[in-house]
Amino acid sequence: MYAPESAEARQSIDDLRKKLARGETAYVVGIGPAGHNSGVALIEVSAANGMRLISNDEEERFSGIKHDSRFPESAIAMLRSRLDERGLTYRDLHAIVTSWDYTSLPPMAIGVMFEHFPWSLGLARPSCFPKWDFYHNGNIVRTGPRRLAAQLGSGAPIPLICQHHHDNHAAGSYALSPFAQAAKPVLVGVFDGFGDQGSISMYVATDGRLECLYKNHSLFDSLGVFYSIISSTKGGWTTLSSEGRYMGAAAWGDGDRLTNKFYRTLREIFHFAPKGELMVNRAFVNWHIAGELAPYGPAMTAALGEPVPPEKMWNPDAVLRVDDVQHSDITRDRCDLAAATQLVFEDAIFHIIDHYIRATGCDQLVMTGGTALNCLANMRLVQRYDTAWYRRNLGKPGRLELWVPPIPGDAGVTVGAAINFAMQAGARPGEPLRHAHYCGRGFTRAEIETALGAGPDIKYHDLGNLHESGKLEAIADLAAFIIARDGVLGLFQGPAETGPRALGHRSILANPCNPESLATINQRVKHRERVRPLAPMVTREAAEELFELSDGAAADDYNAYNYMVMTAMARPKAYPLIPAVIHKDGTARLQIVRKDLDPFTHAFLRAMGRRVGVEASVNTSLNVGSPIAQTPAQAVTALERASGLSGLLMIADEGDVLLAWHNINAGLKDSGAQLQGWLDQWRESQVEDCAAASVTPQNGELFR
Repeated sequence: MYAPESAEARQSIDDLRKKLARGETAYVVGIGPAGHNSGVALIEVSAANGMRLISNDEEERFSGIKHDSRFPESAIAMLRSRLDERGLTYRDLHAIVTSWDYTSLPPMAIGVMFEHFPWSLGLARPSCFPKWDFYHNGNIVRTGPRRLAAQLGSGAPIPLICQHHHDNHAAGSYALSPFAQAAKPVLVGVFDGFGDQGSISMYVATDGRLECLYKNHSLFDSLGVFYSIISSTKGGWTTLSSEGRYMGAAAWGDGDRLTNKFYRTLREIFHFAPKGELMVNRAFVNWHIAGELAPYGPAMTAALGEPVPPEKMWNPDAVLRVDDVQHSDITRDRCDLAAATQLVFEDAIFHIIDHYIRATGCDQLVMTGGTALNCLANMRLVQRYDTAWYRRNLGKPGRLELWVPPIPGDAGVTVGAAINFAMQAGARPGEPLRHAHYCGRGFTRAEIETALGAGPDIKYHDLGNLHESGKLEAIADLAAFIIARDGVLGLFQGPAETGPRALGHRSILANPCNPESLATINQRVKHRERVRPLAPMVTREAAEELFELSDGAAADDYNAYNYMVMTAMARPKAYPLIPAVIHKDGTARLQIVRKDLDPFTHAFLRAMGRRVGVEASVNTSLNVGSPIAQTPAQAVTALERASGLSGLLMIADEGDVLLAWHNINAGLKDSGAQLQGWLDQWRESQVEDCAAASVTPQNGELFR
């Protein structure tokens, strides 16, 4: 395992530069062998086409363990399969590079323990960093090259070239953005829990080259740690599961800086220093000494009360029995504190970004790192730095344009590592990212039927093949017919999405027009808190009709709204039309679905327009207490565990569509009787429509 600045790393970069100059195509693998999101990414690099993302396989999707930190054996097996399909072996890989500079972790760990000596020596306890075990990760890193060699068929350990964590975040997110095609400078902000060189980094990228402007070299002056600690110790969920839930709860609290009773006190956690620097007030907090084990100092306890201890937190990603789920009471104070946390987080982001916009004059920004999943803060950025701000503060026309990738967190830093390495060799960005369906693979009809047949209580109908004339539109219309009657359907097709958002390949669909859909999904399908919002998927036309799309997200035909990483304000006409997907604060975390990228889901949304009058649907992830389903068996498990899921649409690689249901009569489940009734009604309506039009029915044999 070689350091980023080692002679071996420099030689490999130089060799790649020579390959590109000769017109050769090279393959680079990014691997996260340890950490809280292990996985493997593969990119193709050439002088003619730049860098092209082939895959990003997350270990958690194969193992079913959320944020899996173990060595990514399943993702490596998937990599070997991809190489086999292309007639390649490990010898054809130019380099395998890592998501962290693992060579720097031992001295980093020692530095952390001695930074506030002697009080910080307690940070050596694994319980202080439960999601980042230095001992566990160190063991994986030591054995990684040999384990990788064994899986890829090499007789000798395969060398790994380390890359700096934040550089990876920045390079990957910039290169995939729609801004990378232009020669103008682009700001890139990396904000996460921590990396190997700190927790806040700023870059400027110009014409395919990345320059670092600032790194804070601190694990504790961290926006990610701040949000994780408050959301877990006051929300009562474990970290990495708490942050998104707390952001959803914030909309139910007092979002006014003048009246929120927690805001001024909570803001004391940070010192807003000159030149955009941000520091944690160590007289207020205690996480710099005891991590998650005892994160509050006396002043923080006096202001906020005692933190929820780790042993009393609920891990929503490890639900064994949905009947056992019990949620904490929702109170005004808890929601107001969530709102104050969100406001202080936004203040901190504004403080940093404001300085670097003024210093560079840039009007394009890529946000990345785990905190970039804060879709509300992303919206606030483009609202704040508008044309009036640029005119008033910079004396020139313009406004901030923002893009956030679908994989800003550590699930995407494997992609970033490969891209970062290739960029150092002079590789150019390729086409901008337009979808996120890069995780795993699609499945054949035989594989899907095997999963359906594994459980005695699963039944299914064969709906036909999408490639047959008229079938895609007909099956999409059937799905819309069921959703319009307040059915709830799972949708499983092709490779899965990479990143934390379901985007039409592993989704649960429901009626956005019925306000009760929110309770149905939260209580009967996902078994989660009622403060959690639902998100809409919409066609491009419906997006503009229903939401105030920002000019700051307009690049590449509003590409930033493809991934559910940015909210938008609902227009007044949207409130009565789609109440289920408008959050308490009037926002929605929308996804625009494009016909050329996802023909079936787009056809379904068009059919929703005919059935309910709006081309929109509820879209939430196909999972219950687990990562997003990757395999047919995992999708079937979600069908079995969800009380209120009417059925599951499964589309095979060949185009065959199977509609499955849980064939039991217990609780909300009726052995598929209601679903079968809808099928019969839809079939009759098709025959009647054809009769009225004096044509022969084409789809009467959909159900065999």
